[in-house]
Amino acid sequence: MRVRLNLATKAQISHRRFLVAAGFVAIVAGLFFLGLGWHVYSMRSLDARLRAETEATGVKIAELQAERADLERFFNQPQNAKLHDRAAFLNSMIDGRSFNWTQMFMDLERIMPGGVRVVSIEPRQVKGRVEVKLTVGASSDEAKLKFLRALEESKQFSGIELGSEHAPSKGGNDQKVVELTTIYSRS
Repeated sequence: MRVRLNLATKAQISHRRFLVAAGFVAIVAGLFFLGLGWHVYSMRSLDARLRAETEATGVKIAELQAERADLERFFNQPQNAKLHDRAAFLNSMIDGRSFNWTQMFMDLERIMPGGVRVVSIEPRQVKGRVEVKLTVGASSDEAKLKFLRALEESKQFSGIELGSEHAPSKGGNDQKVVELTTIYSRS
């Protein structure tokens, strides 16, 4: 039988497990540190690129604002302002003359039910759209309601605002006269 006996005054302590665990922790910490360093480096390079793009965009915006200020000064000169007003007037005249009356009457005829007739019609240009003021006479409330429903369901007429409804001023077949405003758009 063999007995292990340590006759040393201090017993030999093995630090092997501690050293292996400490080495493993040091390797993991080193890898984590390298990964964190790489992440910081990539974020800083992205941030630098973003700052450069932001600065370039700011310079471009400043150039465009300066150009806009120059153009506004140019167009605000008296002779150019008169030219702008004249061009706006001519464009409104062209828009008014380019209104397709025939197409609008065809669209109205298609949705007009029996017992309803157009008394007056006044188109005008408002902010690039054609606003039509209609005065229609209806022989009955049912015909009037059919016309209003057909007008609402129509793709060409929108934004219908009922103005007034009254009895006709002259003797005639109409029981009701309805004034309304609508937006006409041919799409």
